[in-house]
Amino acid sequence: MARNRYDMDEILEDSFDLGQLKRLGGYISPYRNKMTVVIILMLTSSALTMAVPIFFQRIMDVYIPARDMRGIALMSLLTFAVAVCSAVAMRFKIKTMNIIGQSIIHQLRTDIFYHLQELPFSYYDDRPHGKIQVRVVNYVNSLSDLLSNGIVNTVTDLCNLFFIIIFMLLCDVRLTLICLCGLPLLAAVIVFIKRKQRRAWQIQSNKQSNLNAYIAESINGIRVTQSFVRENENSNIFNGLSGSYRKAWMRAVKFNFTMGPSVDMISAITTSFIYVLGIRWILAPDATLTVGVLIAFTAYIGRFWAPINTLAGFYNSLLTAISYLERIFETIDEPVLVKDAPDAVPMPPIVGEVEFRNVCFSYEEGHRILDNINFIAPQGSTYAFVGPTGAGKSTIVNLLSRFYNVDSGQILIDGTDISTVTIRSLRTQMGVMMQDSFIFSGTIMDNIRYGNRDATDQQVIEAARTVCAHEFISQMENGYYTEVNERGSRLSAGQRQLISFARALLADPKILILDEATSSIDTETEILLQKGLTELLKGRTSFIIAHRLSTIKNADCILYIDKGGILERGTHEQLLAQRGAYYELYISQYDFLA
Repeated sequence: MARNRYDMDEILEDSFDLGQLKRLGGYISPYRNKMTVVIILMLTSSALTMAVPIFFQRIMDVYIPARDMRGIALMSLLTFAVAVCSAVAMRFKIKTMNIIGQSIIHQLRTDIFYHLQELPFSYYDDRPHGKIQVRVVNYVNSLSDLLSNGIVNTVTDLCNLFFIIIFMLLCDVRLTLICLCGLPLLAAVIVFIKRKQRRAWQIQSNKQSNLNAYIAESINGIRVTQSFVRENENSNIFNGLSGSYRKAWMRAVKFNFTMGPSVDMISAITTSFIYVLGIRWILAPDATLTVGVLIAFTAYIGRFWAPINTLAGFYNSLLTAISYLERIFETIDEPVLVKDAPDAVPMPPIVGEVEFRNVCFSYEEGHRILDNINFIAPQGSTYAFVGPTGAGKSTIVNLLSRFYNVDSGQILIDGTDISTVTIRSLRTQMGVMMQDSFIFSGTIMDNIRYGNRDATDQQVIEAARTVCAHEFISQMENGYYTEVNERGSRLSAGQRQLISFARALLADPKILILDEATSSIDTETEILLQKGLTELLKGRTSFIIAHRLSTIKNADCILYIDKGGILERGTHEQLLAQRGAYYELYISQYDFLA
C-alpha cells in the first residue's frame, strides 16, 4: 500500500511546470509595493555609485595634472557621501527583504500544514512521515535566500547591468565590446549544465527525503531497536543513506560551483585583453585613450561582472528552489479525498441510531476489505466487533467517523447519510478512542481536555475518575499538571490508554467508539473500568472493538467480522449457542487463560 519507503526515491519530474513559479509569484504579490520601494532605493544607490569611477577619472585626468587640491577633496567628499548613502540603502534592503522573505515562507509553511490537517488517513498510510516533515521544514527553508535576497538582487542587478553598459559605452566603445565578448561563452556554459544541474538537485532532494524518513522512523522505534540490539544494523543503514545524500549533494554543488569560476575565468580573460589593448592605445603615437579613462573603465569591469556573478548565483538558487517547489506544491495539491460535499449541511444533534447499508470499501482498488456490510444499531445500544486481525473491524468505525470514504453503499446516522453533512459537525458529536493511544507533549490535564477545550478542571477530573485514571494521576509529582513527553514515554501503555479513554469520554459524545480500549489495561483495572462505563454508556450508542471477549460480554449485539463481511451476529449467549466462529474464538481464549 505504501507509495514508497525510506529506501525508495520519489518520482523525478522530467520537465518543470512554469506555473509553479507563477504560483510562487502569488505568494510574493502582497509584498510587491514594499519590494518596489526597495528596488527603487537600490537602483538610486547603484546609480550614485556609478559616478564614483567618473570621480576618479577626473582626479587622474584633470585635478592631479592641474594640482587642484580643492577638486581632489571635493571628489573624495562626494565618494564618501555616496558610500554612506549606499550603506544606508543596503541596511534598509536587508532588513525589509528578510522580513518579506520570512513572511512568505511563513505563509507557505502555514498553507502546507493546514492542508496536511485536512488530508485523509490514506495519505499518511501511503508514505513515511519523515518524507512529509522534510517538505514542511527543510524544503520551505531552502527557499529563504531566494525570497529574501534573490528576487530583489536579480531585478536590481539587471538594471545595474544596463546602467553599467551605458557608462562603459560612454567611456570607450571599443573596450566595452571586448568586455561583452565574454557573455556568449557564459551562455554556452549555462546551456551545457542546465539540465544536469536541475536533475542533480532533484536527486539530492530525494536523498534528503529518504534520510529524514529513516531518522524519523528510527527515533519512533528506538525502544524496539534497543530491545532487539539492532543499533549496529541501523547505523549501517543510516550510513548508507547519509552517504547517498552526501554523494548527491556533492554532485549538485559541483554544478553550482561551475558558474562562479566560469564567470571569474571569463572576466579574467576579457580584463586581460582590455589591459593589453588599453595600454597599447595609451602608448600609441596618436594616444586614443587616456590613463583616467582606462582606470575608470577597469572599475566598471568589476561592476559589470559582479551583477553577472549575482545573476549566476540566482540562477543556481532558482534551479535548486525548483526541485523543492515541485515537492512543496505537490503536497499542497494533494487532493483531499475526504471532504465536505458542495451542498453539505451541518449534522443535526445526534440521537444515536446508526445504519450501515450495503457498505463496500477497499484501501487498494480491486482488493475489498468490506463487502456489503449491513446492520442497524439502535440509539443507546452497544455494538461490539470481533474477528481476526485485518478483518476490517477498525475500518468499520473509521468509516463511521468519515476518516475514509466508502466505495459504495451508505452510512446513516438518525436516517441522515453522513456523506451529506459537514465533517466537523459530525465528528464533534462523536468520541473516538483509537488503538494507538497517542499522548501529546504537555500536561495530563491538557491531554484529557484535548477533545473538549471548554471543559473545566473538575470535569476533567470526573472523566479521569470514571475510567479509573484519577488514582495514578494523583500520585504523580504534579498531579494533573505533570508534564508528559510526546507519545507519553513517561507513562505505561495502560496509563496512556486510560488517559486517551478519559479524553474520549470528556467530549460527552452521542456516539462513542472504543477501538481496543482496554487492550493495555490489567484485569483488575478493567473490572473497575467496566463498572464506571456501565453508567456512562447509558443513552449513548457505542461501538467497541476488542480481542479480549470478557470486555464485550454485555454488548447488545456482537458482530463477528471476517472475509469482508459479517459472518455471525447476536448476543454473547446467542453466539455461544451457535457454536460457530465466535464460539471457537471464545473457547480458544478460555483455554489460553486456563
